[in-house]
This record gives sequence, structure tokens and C-alpha cells, in this order.
Amino acid sequence: MKTVRVLLAGFGGLGAQDHQSAMYAPAFTAHPGFRIVGVAITHPGEAERARQAAVNLSVPCHDDLDTALSTVEAPVVSVAAAAPVRAEALAAVLRAGRHVLADKPFAMTLAETRELAALATATGPSTVTVAHHHRFHPMVTAAASAIRSGRVGLPWNVQADFVVAGGTPCPDGELLNFGCYAIDVVDALTGLGVRRVHALPAGTGLTLLALDHEHGVTSTIVVGRTAELAGLPPGRLTRHRYRISGSHGVLDVDATKPELTVASSSTMARTWLAARTVDRLLDELYATVTTGRDSVVGMPQALRTAEVLDAAQRASTTGAPVAITTWTERRAG
Repeated sequence: MKTVRVLLAGFGGLGAQDHQSAMYAPAFTAHPGFRIVGVAITHPGEAERARQAAVNLSVPCHDDLDTALSTVEAPVVSVAAAAPVRAEALAAVLRAGRHVLADKPFAMTLAETRELAALATATGPSTVTVAHHHRFHPMVTAAASAIRSGRVGLPWNVQADFVVAGGTPCPDGELLNFGCYAIDVVDALTGLGVRRVHALPAGTGLTLLALDHEHGVTSTIVVGRTAELAGLPPGRLTRHRYRISGSHGVLDVDATKPELTVASSSTMARTWLAARTVDRLLDELYATVTTGRDSVVGMPQALRTAEVLDAAQRASTTGAPVAITTWTERRAG
């Protein structure tokens, strides 16, 4: 297997998030096709984490991204920069002609996403892979295959719940924080464009989305964060499920399974037993880099998700549905 060199750029995100350290660095380290060769600081607030990561990984730490891009031979850059500088960091990597693994949310606004999409088109042939990793859950991929094979007939509705219990609330809102995951999974299940979005706050930390898709298909998504629940570590998914209703049946998908529950006199712990979705995301990234094909979670998917999120944010503010008139068409991977 060919080894692909990787630069880790940025150790921040929304609020206090650091997905680079928690998710991507461990996954790249374990993947046989990748080798981390350096880290780069993209924001002063990330400097300490970046330097510690460099020590842990035994690789050089670069004080700024431009220097790293000009000196480090790494065709792949994993960008998980702090929200204020994320678009700037992604633009620098695209201009340098590198392949990108982009943390979620890809950008903070639809306008930024569109600007980066135009830049990606202009600078090609580098590829973009967005970290919408939940679509690679074995339960989700099996459900998508069953739908496409006609197991439920003609689908007409998807009900989705993506709810986290406890943990630190996102200062930019849980819709931006988690919404991209659920929206992308519904897209993976249906393959249908969204034409209109209704959105209402459903309670503290929760948002209810009602999406009108092509061909009369609808979906309803509850996304957000609740208070901490007994027996679950803070920040753990407590509801991650999808119900697909069709003309000839209903398919229920619980993506928190399989899991092992261990109860004692003082505590209860739940351990998820399925393959890590981030590992499967890196398999997709490796395939795009080594074959040159587009990623199934590439720039079109970033745009499609951003279009829905933007409409949802406007709809939740006004209370009126928002039409999407510039839907980005799917491009085959």
C-alpha cells in the first residue's frame, strides 16, 4: 500500500473543540495508508495543543500554515482550524494544491462555503473530503443499500434523531454543530435534493427541521443537545436513529448499535462496538487521493449541507419556510 504523507493544520473548532487531537490524529496514526509528517498552528489559541501534538507524534511543529505548506512535502492536509480562521486556512491549503480533509462544519456560512467551492474549482485538481463521517456507519450504509434495492418500495418520508446528552454546549449553536451530520445522512439515504426547509426550536438545545425533498419525499430531523443523562458519558450520542417509510414497508435504523452495556452497583457504562466511522472516512480519503476520483463527501456535499443549514437558520429566525432555489447537484464519487 502506498503511504501518503499528512500535515495536521489547526487544533480547534467550534468553541473548545479539538477534533484534530481527539479524532483525526489517532485515525491517521492507525491507518496503514497515511503517515503524519508535521503539524501547523493556524490560530494563537491552538498553539499549546499543536505543540503538544507534535511532541506526541514526534514530528515538527510549524508556527504558521504558510510556512508549513511551503516546506512540508505532504499531499494531504487535515484542516481543523478554529472557527474564526477556518475559511482562511482552507483557502491557503486549496491554493497550495493539496488534498483536504476538512473538519465539520466545513465553513461557518453558506457564503464562505461557496467562495471555497469556487476556489477549489479554480485551483484543482486537489480534492476535498468533508468529515461527514456518520454516513459511513455500517447501519447507515446498509440502510442506503436496502433503500436503493427497493426493500421499502418508493420512500416517502425519513424521520431522524441526532441528539447528544450533556457535554459543553456549542457557542455557535447545536444546529451548526450537529446539523451537518444528520442532514448529510438523510442525503445519503435519499439521494434527493431539498427544495424547502421549515425549522423551529423544539426545546432547549434542540431544533426541529422539516425538509421537503424532490419527488414529494419529506424528512423530519430533530437535532441538538439535551441535559446529561445517567449512565452516559457527557457528550455521548443518546439518539442516533432513522426511520424510512416507503410504499411497501418501514426500515428502522438505530446507529447507536451494536453496543455493550455494563452495569454495576454504582454506575452503568455503554461501549459502542461497531467499526469507527472516522476510520471509514479515512478509507474514503485514501481512495480519492490515490485514484483521483471525487469523494462521496466532497465539495458538492459540503455545499448541499450548507444550503440546508443556511435555510434552516433563516427559517428558525423568521418562523416561515425557506425555499432552496440554488441546490447543488450531486456528483458521483
